[in-house]
Amino acid sequence: MNSAIITIGDEILIGQVVDTNAVWISQQLNANGVRVGEMVTISDDSDQIRLTLDRYMGKYDLLIMTGGLGPTKDDMTKQTLAEYFNSKMITHPEVQEKIISYFRDRGRSMIESNRSQADVPDNCRVLMNHHGTAPGMWFEQKGTILVSLPGVPYEMKGLMNDHLIPEIQKRVVVPHVVHKTIMTQGVPESYLAELLKEWEEGLPDCVKLAYLPRPGIVRLRLTIIDKCASEAEQMLEVIIGKLLNIIPQHIFGYDDMSLEESLGKLLKENKLTLSTAESCTGGNIARLITSVPGSSGYFTGSVIAYENRIKSDVLGVDALVIDNEGAVSKEVVEQMARGIMDLYGTNAAIATSGIAGPDGGTEEKPVGTVWLCVTYGDKILTKKFRFSGTRDRIIDQASFSAMQLLRRVVLDMA
Repeated sequence: MNSAIITIGDEILIGQVVDTNAVWISQQLNANGVRVGEMVTISDDSDQIRLTLDRYMGKYDLLIMTGGLGPTKDDMTKQTLAEYFNSKMITHPEVQEKIISYFRDRGRSMIESNRSQADVPDNCRVLMNHHGTAPGMWFEQKGTILVSLPGVPYEMKGLMNDHLIPEIQKRVVVPHVVHKTIMTQGVPESYLAELLKEWEEGLPDCVKLAYLPRPGIVRLRLTIIDKCASEAEQMLEVIIGKLLNIIPQHIFGYDDMSLEESLGKLLKENKLTLSTAESCTGGNIARLITSVPGSSGYFTGSVIAYENRIKSDVLGVDALVIDNEGAVSKEVVEQMARGIMDLYGTNAAIATSGIAGPDGGTEEKPVGTVWLCVTYGDKILTKKFRFSGTRDRIIDQASFSAMQLLRRVVLDMA
């Protein structure tokens, strides 16, 4: 089964909202054996909707359209679909009762625009929405199924899980596909590809490799399909074993494990406590670490020492060292790390100091210069980095690099 995803929304086209719906839908379709051929975002405009349908109807087995089903006048998808499929609008009694109950249960008055959400084209199959007020609609024409869903992610996901996924599973034989993702940090995509050139060339024909980079991290996704899938477990063991011999220091986890989860697991296993002293990362490392459930078991707290006075007064960094070496220096970041360990009584620490930009760089210390220091007991590892990109990108790269440095120190000492 081939499919396309159509997202309707001016707010997406002007960059006000990020389209997470299409990504989630494509993941669900692929997991259920449906190939996604195209994704398109169009404006909430009747002509655009009709032109897009003319282009895709008959070309794909399945079209999933999201958005434009709200109660306001700018949401015109439903009326346009009624016209396109030569139908008239009728009030669906079950949907109407559902909407009435929805507002009654919440102690809110229902206005006319809400009531009109019970109006649907008379030749569609109605998909009941148990998560909101706008029903989904199912049309079939020219050998194509068109499913129109609300754009609200919570409602869209509910309708997909309640109606569409079960229907797909009845119609599609899912090929046997095995995915395995290796999470790496510390090597840019192009350098990683060069390091792994021989390993990649030696992969069996039925194993496909994809490099999936984001700031500071590259995911290596292995896909084993059909004829080799029954042997996937043994094949992956051999393949990953060879990979571990090449880049052991850069692999921090598998599949959906985040770097902060990997670090937290390691700290917990070794009964360690961690604190952070952050300057250029502005608390981002602490935010990542505390996003993991159970992090209170190993993370004590952080000091965002953005101003030099805080570095000296709170963390005990020697003011003369700051004057002589500069805040972005090996000496300062090491004193920050020791200072936060003493302040919070932890046996591990991370400290950061750098220039995230876009201003503040010099010829000697350009934007992207970052010193990182990690400590574990008496062990201290300090490293200078030269990151590139936007301010946010530099902060992300510094945060991930710092967590990976601490992982390396703990693993070496374990």
